[in-house]
Amino acid sequence: MEIIVTSIVAVLGTLLGSLATHYFQRRNRADAERFARNERLRQERVSAYTTYGGALVSLRRAQIDRWYAVHEGRQHADPDAIRYETYRLRTAALEAMFRVQLVTESRQLIDLGQQAIDSVDRLNLRIPAEEFKDARDVSRQHIFDFVEAARKHVDVA
Repeated sequence: MEIIVTSIVAVLGTLLGSLATHYFQRRNRADAERFARNERLRQERVSAYTTYGGALVSLRRAQIDRWYAVHEGRQHADPDAIRYETYRLRTAALEAMFRVQLVTESRQLIDLGQQAIDSVDRLNLRIPAEEFKDARDVSRQHIFDFVEAARKHVDVA
């Protein structure tokens, strides 16, 4: 009888050990998958935020170049080429903004991104020379505000 009890205890111990091992392996696998998913999202956010910031800077530069070409009457500048380059860069900035909207859950970050592109859009040909410098400064600050806010969404804790 003692052998049967010992055998039953051994079988139950093996079974409990096997169940515990299975439970911990499953939990470890879930943790590893969650970590990998979070890291992929973090990398996607870094890519989206830097792409958008770079697109804003490029669009801002093109808007400023276009304003100076028209308001200072630069003879060597091709107005059609500058205009089309500005359109191309605005399209790229909008595409990058859409990507930001897809990867972030932060309404504040989306609003800052919209504010940044709106301020860059104000650097158009209709803005008077006396307002142009302030508009340039505001657009630069809005871009930096977006990037600073975005940084908080990709920091590793």
